[in-house]
Amino acid sequence: MIIDAQIHLWTGESAPPHHWRAPYTADTALSDMDAAGVDRAVNCPAIWDADANDYAVEVAKQHPDRFATLGWFPLDAAADESLVDAWLDKPGMLGLRFMLAAPEMADRIASGGLDWLWAAADRRSIPVGLMVLPPYLRAVGDVAARYPNMRLLIDHLAVNPFEKLPDATAHLDALLALARHPNIAVKATGVPSMATDSYPFASTHAVLRQVFDAYGAERMFWGTDVTRLQCTWREAVTMFTEELPWLRGRDLELVMGRAVADWIGWR
Repeated sequence: MIIDAQIHLWTGESAPPHHWRAPYTADTALSDMDAAGVDRAVNCPAIWDADANDYAVEVAKQHPDRFATLGWFPLDAAADESLVDAWLDKPGMLGLRFMLAAPEMADRIASGGLDWLWAAADRRSIPVGLMVLPPYLRAVGDVAARYPNMRLLIDHLAVNPFEKLPDATAHLDALLALARHPNIAVKATGVPSMATDSYPFASTHAVLRQVFDAYGAERMFWGTDVTRLQCTWREAVTMFTEELPWLRGRDLELVMGRAVADWIGWR
């Protein structure tokens, strides 16, 4: 079974410039998934569409065998632990995912301003995805150490979506160091966007091998963030299934879907 560890579904007409498809609905995604041989996808509702959270619930109701959700809510002054339970009660909701790339948000990781959230996730033993940039990786490691029951997923190998190799992975040592925390996993999502060459994006393969060697097949998850890729969904699949000779057998099965299903509890 092939499971994409991160896509965004939304119905509005707008999107950030690097997401070139707008909107991206479940019907379109299902057609694209069938063409690419993708069985399931983890939907991270688009933060740029105010209706994306409600749409995620409807999509999960209609297609529970194809879509599950890592949802979000505004981390504003009104946010508290009650929102965690309210969100997890929604159909298809398996965990949470937050965009913490902006400095004013990311600073709250190191300052302890989000400790209530980590503690809530820890008490419930739920997965939490994070879009976080390299300067804050050490702080993420500190959080993981203090809240060992929470399962973290780091988006896109912590790569800035606007950077190319080698600058895109200047932080690789810091990312690999986090592998010592057993409750941290990484999404190998959006990988073609940092490549300096065309399919099969050989410029990225050594990076993938280093991440695999550090995290293992149980904690490195294939995915796409497909709406910002300049390749096809099928190419994003075969890049892993056909072009990485060291990724075979059970390891391939885990990386391509089984491991993320286990991590987020998608049975």
